[in-house]
Amino acid sequence: KSSQLLVRLYHISLTTSKVSTMKIAVAATLLATASAFSVNPQQIAKGAVAGAAAAVIASAPALAADVGAGESVFNANCAACHAGGQNVIMPEKTLEKEALESYLAGGRNEKAVITQVTNGKNAMPAFGGRLSDEDIANVAAFVIKSSDDGWE
Repeated sequence: KSSQLLVRLYHISLTTSKVSTMKIAVAATLLATASAFSVNPQQIAKGAVAGAAAAVIASAPALAADVGAGESVFNANCAACHAGGQNVIMPEKTLEKEALESYLAGGRNEKAVITQVTNGKNAMPAFGGRLSDEDIANVAAFVIKSSDDGWE
């Protein structure tokens, strides 16, 4: 029964790409320890399922980015060129909804903004070494929300 449970845990790890090997190893260790003390196999199975569920939940994406924090980071680092969603260097490549959809590699979405801000492109410098990943994600959320709202 223990080996069947380990096989199930392994299959769960294959179908949920975010479950790490470490989490599976911990679950297997707990299972082996529980088996050594002759715990009821059904209780072991319940615990393993709960542990696997906890691993999946723990590996879920973090909460959505903070638009308010993104506005602060934007004002401090981006507004010199992009105030009000504009672009003082390349005026046709604004941060307006339609322009982002046309010019941003990957289209108008937070992931594409994160890539652009992190790596830079053309005249835009890379901010990957200057801003944290969290700050960049927050800026991306702010840019997408502002483009939705029309840069009010």
